[in-house]
Amino acid sequence: MILFFGTKPGKKETKILRNVTCTHCQQTGTLTAVQQSNKAHIFWISVFTINNTSYVECSHCKRIYYKEEFTPEMEQALISSR
Repeated sequence: MILFFGTKPGKKETKILRNVTCTHCQQTGTLTAVQQSNKAHIFWISVFTINNTSYVECSHCKRIYYKEEFTPEMEQALISSR
């Protein structure tokens, strides 16, 4: 019997963080939060989530902030946008 097992990225969710300032370039309203999960699948059917990835990217200076680098302002904007 052949068993097809693997991983694939889930759907990418993006949210624009308005009124949040980039700490690198000091621009306001240029940050976009991205959340994506990585899923395990058997026969191309998703079975469970392996991990979740979250980061914030500035469209002006292209700086990327990973979850460990989020400022309290970014965290608050993510919580209020849910």
